[in-house]
Amino acid sequence: MTTDSPKIHPGLVLLALALGGFAIGTTEFASMSLLPYFAKDLGVDAPTAGHAISAYAMGVVVGAPVIAVAAARLPRRVILTVLMAVFAVGNLLSALAPNFGWMIAFRFFSGLPHGAYFGVAALVAASVSPPDKRARSVAMVMIGLTIATIIGVPMANVVGQWIGWRWGFVIVAALASLTALSVWLYAPRVPADAKASPLRELSALAKGRVWLTLAIGAIGFGGMFCVYTYLADTMLAVTHASPAALPVVLAVFGAGMTVGTLVCAWAADRALMPAIGAILLWSAGALALYPLAIGSLWTLIPVVFLIGCGGGLGAVLQTRLMDVAGEAQTLAAALNHSAFNTANALGPWLGGLAIAAGYGWASTGWVGVALALGGFMIWIVAALDARQQRQRLTLAAAE
Repeated sequence: MTTDSPKIHPGLVLLALALGGFAIGTTEFASMSLLPYFAKDLGVDAPTAGHAISAYAMGVVVGAPVIAVAAARLPRRVILTVLMAVFAVGNLLSALAPNFGWMIAFRFFSGLPHGAYFGVAALVAASVSPPDKRARSVAMVMIGLTIATIIGVPMANVVGQWIGWRWGFVIVAALASLTALSVWLYAPRVPADAKASPLRELSALAKGRVWLTLAIGAIGFGGMFCVYTYLADTMLAVTHASPAALPVVLAVFGAGMTVGTLVCAWAADRALMPAIGAILLWSAGALALYPLAIGSLWTLIPVVFLIGCGGGLGAVLQTRLMDVAGEAQTLAAALNHSAFNTANALGPWLGGLAIAAGYGWASTGWVGVALALGGFMIWIVAALDARQQRQRLTLAAAE
């Protein structure tokens, strides 16, 4: 592998990439926790304010494949640096939004770099790691996102309460700028693949296994986002918790995501497809407990931790896509985050419909269960397909 730098330091590479995950995780989840505050300031109710969350998610859905294909011939280090610079601008604009209409537009713009960043970052992380530790290396990038839910999101929530919600987005813009600099300094200076092309990346779209993997994330992960988006409102309206308790519970959720990401990555390096199915069933069970737990902080906190553990699905599906995408690695990796942010749009939207229909804040838990089980049904189809493929390869080898 040709490189302009004398030596690649995998630890520094993963740290720089994880810092981007920290910035993205902070804005993605902090905007949910700040929803009650910017809703009030911009003059909309909570279900309507949830559209800003969905706008960001749709930015990810649109941006990930478009950027991955358009940037196919660029070095990955350049792609990551530019994406973080754009991300910084988008969040700074969000902080300056004069009304809810502009907020929707700026959140959509902010979401455009998200999926492509994580997709390319996952490929870079895997490239500097041994083959048998791919899932753990990808998980280290995602750990930046999960640590954001422990530190960045509660910090942004406190800042939002005491200084103003706009400063939460200013903090993210600063983190993104620092990431752009770090990635430029430490990411491998490897030229772009000479054979890379938009058409080669688009070949991923012809693979049924890619679509099945993406569908698992698009549906199965929606339940977690459905609950998380309205968690702050639920705590204030149903649990009757003090606003001071919000950062604590958000940090507990982040701790669950961190533990889940590490444990699920460990399991995926040993049995990838079974790990995916187990995570989806875990999520369905945890989400089923949520409506029963929201009456008290003492019951809510452990259930929020369990729901957070289901966040380990992200790194595991990313690894699965590396196995089924063939040569179209960049697009497939980026599409993983389009899938998850389809879930991020779908979950809050369905949860908002349930709340607006009069089913109450607890209904987000039941909506979440349905989505997790929907993802599990798709996993069954994918697992059967994978087993048939193994059988065909075994027969072909025996002939």
